[in-house]
Amino acid sequence: MTGWIELLEGKLVNLRLMEKEDALLFAEWMSKPEVTGEYEGLGQFSKSEFEKVFEAGDKHEEKDFFIQKKDGTKIGLMAHFYVLHVAASMRQLEIGYFLLPNERGKGYCSEAVSIFVDYLFLSKDTGRIQARTDVRNLGSQKVLERVGFRREGTMRQSAFIRGEWRDLYLYSILREEWKEPRILTSR
Repeated sequence: MTGWIELLEGKLVNLRLMEKEDALLFAEWMSKPEVTGEYEGLGQFSKSEFEKVFEAGDKHEEKDFFIQKKDGTKIGLMAHFYVLHVAASMRQLEIGYFLLPNERGKGYCSEAVSIFVDYLFLSKDTGRIQARTDVRNLGSQKVLERVGFRREGTMRQSAFIRGEWRDLYLYSILREEWKEPRILTSR
């Protein structure tokens, strides 16, 4: 496996670091609007495009994880990446995620985000983690608030999704707002 963490464990789900050979499933999911949901843009991606994205991500300290049930069934994706690459002192660590439609509303996403926040604060020298969500995406807003994120404001017309400019909410959690880590790690 790539990196020092192979698996982040929770009670309901685990996060497994995505490997290059996972590119086909990743491309398939990201190319299906019924999988990514109404709050994500439309796109068609090939396996080779995602292999290139995967390789570029390593250079930019970006990592993708599968959200898996305890039996290993892949049910979603979790990622972290940096925005504002201007200078190291201005970089912002951001997360993004989604679950397959039939797995939403079962507590999996809240636990996955909680595990991920723990992992990032334990492994990255960052004072904050942020996330953006469509103002209409109440499910994602509830997940972020449940984990301890606070809404900072509205980013007006900041995302072009499905033929229209949409407003997004910006959420963040600061290191001092983060509670005790609750993850177990395996190698």
